[in-house]
Amino acid sequence: MIKTSMKKLVNRRDAIGMLGAAGLALAAGCGSSPTTPTTTTGSGSSGSGGASGGTTGTSSCAVSPEETAGPYPDHTGMLNNPAFFRQDITEGKNGLPLTLILTIVNSNAQCAPLTNANVEIWQCDAAGNYSEYGSQASQTFLRGLQTTDTNGVVTFRTIYPGWYQGRATHIHVQVFVNGAVVKTTQIAFPEDVSSTVYQTGVYAAHGQNATSNSRDNVFADGVDHELASLSGSTAGGYTGTLTIGVSA
Repeated sequence: MIKTSMKKLVNRRDAIGMLGAAGLALAAGCGSSPTTPTTTTGSGSSGSGGASGGTTGTSSCAVSPEETAGPYPDHTGMLNNPAFFRQDITEGKNGLPLTLILTIVNSNAQCAPLTNANVEIWQCDAAGNYSEYGSQASQTFLRGLQTTDTNGVVTFRTIYPGWYQGRATHIHVQVFVNGAVVKTTQIAFPEDVSSTVYQTGVYAAHGQNATSNSRDNVFADGVDHELASLSGSTAGGYTGTLTIGVSA
């Protein structure tokens, strides 16, 4: 479903603004950790308004929801720096490997692949920290861009995102055409997978994320076109896919 309510978007941005970078202190979540399969297609708990299940939006031609860029967007000008057009954005950050495959389509052309678009992603590390801010101000980990191929596809090698207080697990995405932003959105993750991941390795010390998709100020109205479809396990890592529709 296309989100067109300006009131809703304003409320989202206001909510993010009220948090502020200073208010996003890291805190370990609480609660039990359910046992989950080692492989998922995103059909587990989505936190979408309390309903189970969710889709990635690939079944129909739809514009992906417009979301806030949040408090931690790039401010170094990566879009204009070829060094940051890279598949591997980890810069040595530890975490469970995640191969993220995004397909960008043009809803104004019956969802034909959008070629030669620049796609930027950014996310926090396993402990909930973003590069370019705070004590990580001089670092650029877990940020980068790729240019879509003839199929509208970009692939990033990253780690499963951690979390910070007040937000559900997510990755930020911006799509640029001819240097102009045509979509700012976010990727949600199945809560059962996140719960399992957060019991392992470098994530365990930070604990569980207490904010579900349904209670998140960005995803509370649903994740039907933002929920990543995942396959893999905590033994070898995950592959995540999502189709993002833009009006270009």
